[in-house]
Amino acid sequence: MKKITLSIAIIVALYACTSKPVLQNTDNKPTTSIKFEKDIFDFGQITVGDKVKHSFKFKNTGKIPLIITNASASCGCTLPNWPKTPVKPNQSATIDVVFNSAGKKGLQDKIITILANTQPEITKLHLIGEILEKK
Repeated sequence: MKKITLSIAIIVALYACTSKPVLQNTDNKPTTSIKFEKDIFDFGQITVGDKVKHSFKFKNTGKIPLIITNASASCGCTLPNWPKTPVKPNQSATIDVVFNSAGKKGLQDKIITILANTQPEITKLHLIGEILEKK
């Protein structure tokens, strides 16, 4: 009986650890929606030390102003710059990203996490490609 109880407890604990939390607007603030033209940019192959610049274009597809409170990257080699003022409904804007490949090599997937008054409140963008060594 103890083995069965222990087995069930382990299964429940593993499920709780692996399930992804659903982000919800728990403070009942109004939310809007965001639509990116593309959420993945493939920069192809570059050489170590090259910099990649890309603008992720988006549109506020909701009915209230879109407020981006933060944009962060998965590493310090990627710097996002986002609109600091509200984006009106049906208005478009960009999140500009610069990736510095110095010290990197091989396949890359840099994730830019956007925090805004949207539902869900987190949106992820990807900057992908391959960095080749200098010849």
